[in-house]
Amino acid sequence: MELFKTEKIKDLVYQKNYISRFIILLIGVTLLALVYNVFLVPNNLVIGGTSGIAIILQKLFGINPNIFLYIASGVLLIISYFFLGKQETATTIIGSLLYPIMVSATTPLAAYLRQYMNFDSFLIVILIAGLLNGLANGIIYKNGFTTGGSDILMKIINKYAKIPEGKSVLYTNLTIILIGCFVFGINKMIYAILILYISSSLVDRILIGISNSKLFFIYTKETKKVKNFIIEDLKCGVTLLDTKGGFREKKGVLLMCVVPTKDYYYFKESVLLIDPTAFFVINDCYEVQGGVKRANLPFNR
Repeated sequence: MELFKTEKIKDLVYQKNYISRFIILLIGVTLLALVYNVFLVPNNLVIGGTSGIAIILQKLFGINPNIFLYIASGVLLIISYFFLGKQETATTIIGSLLYPIMVSATTPLAAYLRQYMNFDSFLIVILIAGLLNGLANGIIYKNGFTTGGSDILMKIINKYAKIPEGKSVLYTNLTIILIGCFVFGINKMIYAILILYISSSLVDRILIGISNSKLFFIYTKETKKVKNFIIEDLKCGVTLLDTKGGFREKKGVLLMCVVPTKDYYYFKESVLLIDPTAFFVINDCYEVQGGVKRANLPFNR
């Protein structure tokens, strides 16, 4: 079996379906730029990142956000090259350069669209901004790209301060949002947090999908009966895993099965009728690939 170095694996992954992925990236970045120009800049909504810093600097010093984004992207790419290396920088360079370009390119279109964005409630603006921002980021991340900016800072903090990436993102954006609070007031900060929450929730749904099935791990004394029920009645596949208890070191068999969410209650209660002492571990299952395709189920097993 050929062993690949990490760099080789990354190259193979990022080269796969590159043209189609780039087209999707272009769509995502364009949408992200429109959200920025239509909703965030006019309303002084700072949701973190270099785009948030640009809004703050525009208010304090009159610096054009577009110009700042070009400068910030260039500087951060240089920093990334020296601190993160050539390979890591290569994965962010396209998004980092494309985002400020699309922010500039969509400025006239955004000015036109703002004429039709007069809503009775500002919360509607927050909802639309959060959903569109989450949709844009979701399709960008799902295709293996980023728009650079604070993502580069996050990776540097993660590498040198040994802080997990999730916390690095939180700390970086929280700092920028707090600065925005001092500049624009607490109301705008609350709106920004709402946008981030809506956006983050949608990004998660896009990345991992909506759970349409449940993953069951079942330990039962009636292994054969439960297995036959799964195969013959529910028409699902099942995997038998040899186990060894940690306390008594007793050997046994664990059944693993993916069941459509609509059959969750029926399946669980049926197994309990077969064996009232059955032990369950149940998780949401977002994606299943490979295995035998069953026409009556909404996924492949």
